[in-house]
Amino acid sequence: MTFSSSSSVPALAAITCLVVLVLGCYWPVEARIPTTLDGPFEPVTIPFDQSLRGNAVDLPESDHRVRRRVKGFEPEQISVSLSANYDSVWISWVTGESQIGYNIKPLDPKSVASVVRYGKLRYPPTHEATGYSLVYNQLYPFEGLQNYTSGIIHHVRLTGLKPNTLYFYRCGDPSIPAMSEIYHFRTMPVSGPWSYPERIAVVGDLGLTYNTTTTISHLTSNDPNLVLLIGDVTYANLYLTNGTGSDCYSCSFPHSPIHETYQPRWDYWGRFMENLISKVPIMVIEGNHEIEEQAENKTFVAYSSRFAFPSEESGSSSTFYYSFNAGGIHFIMLGAYIDFTRSGKQYKWLEQDLANVDRSTTPWLVATWHPPWYSTYKAHYREAECMRLEMEELLYSYGVDIVFNGHVHAYERSNRVYNYNLDPCGPVYLTVGDGGNREKMAVKYADEPGNCPEPSTAPDEYIGGFCAKNFTSGPAAGKFCWDRQPDYSAFRESSFGHGILEVKNETWALWTWYRNQDADNKVGDQIYIVRQPDKCHVRQVLKSWIVDV
Repeated sequence: MTFSSSSSVPALAAITCLVVLVLGCYWPVEARIPTTLDGPFEPVTIPFDQSLRGNAVDLPESDHRVRRRVKGFEPEQISVSLSANYDSVWISWVTGESQIGYNIKPLDPKSVASVVRYGKLRYPPTHEATGYSLVYNQLYPFEGLQNYTSGIIHHVRLTGLKPNTLYFYRCGDPSIPAMSEIYHFRTMPVSGPWSYPERIAVVGDLGLTYNTTTTISHLTSNDPNLVLLIGDVTYANLYLTNGTGSDCYSCSFPHSPIHETYQPRWDYWGRFMENLISKVPIMVIEGNHEIEEQAENKTFVAYSSRFAFPSEESGSSSTFYYSFNAGGIHFIMLGAYIDFTRSGKQYKWLEQDLANVDRSTTPWLVATWHPPWYSTYKAHYREAECMRLEMEELLYSYGVDIVFNGHVHAYERSNRVYNYNLDPCGPVYLTVGDGGNREKMAVKYADEPGNCPEPSTAPDEYIGGFCAKNFTSGPAAGKFCWDRQPDYSAFRESSFGHGILEVKNETWALWTWYRNQDADNKVGDQIYIVRQPDKCHVRQVLKSWIVDV
């Protein structure tokens, strides 16, 4: 067994691995992939490749991949998302045409039924489920701004499904008739310590650019069983209501009376993504580009309307935070742009959700939210510090293994960290805000000379008040930024791409990051993330009492 020079795996672990290889050890004999057991790692920065397209270009409305191809009330923008457990999924789609203009007339959602016919055989379907439908509006009470009303959005929940089973389905209204073609999806495996989806794709800040198309092409070639989208979906809010767009909204449209959006970009995105997410479930959490303020101070309306969320199934009363199981992984999706304080509803829900996790059934605990706590790029540096101060201790006490974030348009992997200190029981933080969106790529680091932001510029108005202060201990004591790459940052690179998580058993998971500029099978970053439940104390619930074990 050979390892790279950076590996220092104890001999006992290597011997044990050889002994139990047949029982599920996923350390290939000739592997040179590092593991978190080798860490903490010396920080690594890959220099930015100037030949890459730091600024991406959006697909135009004339592109055949985003044009409406159905007629009448035939379904389009079809997608699958998970419920809280393997035995249920949501099917979503849109019927009818959206409208944008000065005199819009919303469609009647009751005029078209929401029906899914499905079964284990391609034909004939053996089951039928019905759901609900809605129409949302994006309204601007300012002269010259156009309003938008969506097509009819349908959400249907299928229940009583078998684990790890292929199902075929058609959706629509059979009475018109207006039914879709036959699609298929596979349910998640049953929860258990040796039962996992083979590959989970993770991507953030996707948008709809030519770089996005490369990201999705590469992601699809990795044949994922599930897709996590860590916020910032369409970037419709980089546009005015007349369809004029910009890489920097505030730079180009400083006199706009409200931050406008061009909602048809949501329809374009749904059409482009249908080939993938009509077959592979997608789970989404909100980002700042989903805020989309409109009349009456309404926000996040498109996000909350277009996707189906297992909120009710996971005990949440909000589309902004929820949880679900995928085999032996419990995913927690958190909202950074609503109240996250300890007295708020989200925090209380999180406490209860964590207390309900059975680590013997779902050994892996993965959390996601949009803005990162541990990013060393100048862009959005320590922006979510208020959220970290409220929630980090709780997540750490329950032994969260991995955290996925977006927001920063680059890639970064942390060492295991807690409260800015290297900690073998802290999570590994993975920032994957490099999906390919229209805004510029993040290429500057806060630890470089002249790049450290002023502390007063760190807060985001939607995330909270002023919480980021100078460090009080460690190599950066008395400073707001380090003067070198921080110890908690293991690897960082400015490139568009996506990641694949492959959980192998109850303690080993392989994380791989792929860059858009490489061939499909070339690895940009790779590591085995290893849980050590015997060494790290995890809060558990026994007989309704919370105890430390």
